[in-house]
Amino acid sequence: MSKLPTGINLHKASKTLTLTYGPDEVYHLPAELLRVHSPSAEVQGHGKPILQFGKLGVGLTKVEPAGQYALKLTFDDGHDSGLFTWDYLYQLALRQDELWNDYLAELKAAGKSRDPNESIVKLML
Repeated sequence: MSKLPTGINLHKASKTLTLTYGPDEVYHLPAELLRVHSPSAEVQGHGKPILQFGKLGVGLTKVEPAGQYALKLTFDDGHDSGLFTWDYLYQLALRQDELWNDYLAELKAAGKSRDPNESIVKLML
């Protein structure tokens, strides 16, 4: 049985999605975390995830239900594929610190940056 949020709030100014599961269970998921962990084929690849970089400052523009089982998130960089199931969102919420630290380590190991401008500068050199 999927754990369904009792509240879903998009905060465009702080670029976060807040999921409420009860009075003592509220999670604030940054748009950047959601973007780099999108369940889409573009991000997940076909069995081999593709490291996303340069997503610092990415925001969410739209949150829509996808049937009874997921949310479709639209990001301001144009990414809008991949459905975030209730189970996947809950796992992201529970594991966000671990996932974020792993992401930062992967970026460092790949010599990539969260800053989109830094990525462009490196390409131009």
